[in-house]
Amino acid sequence: MSSPFPHLLPSSPLSPSLPLLFLPSKTLSPRHRRRSAVTAALQWNRKPQFAGETPRVVVVTSGKGGVGKTTTTANVGLSLARFGFSVVAIDADAGLRNLDLLLGLENRVNYTAVDVLNGDCRLDQALVRDRRCPSLELLCISKPRSKLPLGFGSKALTWVVDALRSRPAGPPHFVLIDCPAGIDAGFITAIAPANEAVLVTTPDITALRDADRVTGLLECDGIRDIKMIVNRVRTDLIRGEDMMSVLDVQEMLGLALLGVIPEDSEVIKSTNRGYPLVLNKPPTMAGLAFEQAAWRLVEQDTMTAVMVEEEPKKKGFFSFFGG
Repeated sequence: MSSPFPHLLPSSPLSPSLPLLFLPSKTLSPRHRRRSAVTAALQWNRKPQFAGETPRVVVVTSGKGGVGKTTTTANVGLSLARFGFSVVAIDADAGLRNLDLLLGLENRVNYTAVDVLNGDCRLDQALVRDRRCPSLELLCISKPRSKLPLGFGSKALTWVVDALRSRPAGPPHFVLIDCPAGIDAGFITAIAPANEAVLVTTPDITALRDADRVTGLLECDGIRDIKMIVNRVRTDLIRGEDMMSVLDVQEMLGLALLGVIPEDSEVIKSTNRGYPLVLNKPPTMAGLAFEQAAWRLVEQDTMTAVMVEEEPKKKGFFSFFGG
């Protein structure tokens, strides 16, 4: 049975640095496929080259809820850690945190950033290290169903990031901030310490309108390095003109493309188990796409979207007679 995402098989998973193109496999010649496979193998045998200053503070946002921000933070963060980089993932959603659930660390969160600021614990005590990948640490802003104190705002989160930058063990390579939905005070707090942004959206008009609004707010806050991840993409719907293509999304938002995540039923199973997709064996389509996006994030690279080839229209009975 042929895959609905021929651009991911067989060579693309080997090379996160190669563009993930929405082209049917039949458009590639056998010679081109062999050359791509060789290049991909060479790329995969190296570690991605870190670009930028340490630490890189990246906020993962969208505006609209339910598009996959937390799933993206969990899988990209774990991918970066598996590449050998130190990562601190901060769940900045006060009262409605979920990042600990997706990482399977909910039973190990004893202290939060609020406890650190109140002097109830040290910063290193609030950091929860993932035993599967020790390079990844989780920091939650507050406990579930609790409200932030009035004094906790953008300056407080900036202080937390500065403390991570100057900690005795050395700064992490990446600080990923999982931003809450909406554009209220929680959003303003989450984006304050960031110098990069990953905008997660889905190819539907409501998510795109919110994403466009958030892009403007990020630019007003001085964040110019904004890349987007298009989530839950179905090429069968794109070919049938029932879903906007990735190229359409890119033209509407005018942002650099970091990754394209296909629709994958394994996402729900992964969420319920607290086991990120990138750890699945054999790997899933979405898991491979998250790893590719993480690779590009390390090297500050982007990808190219290409128009999906349309499905030929079905001919009716009278088409035999030229109708």
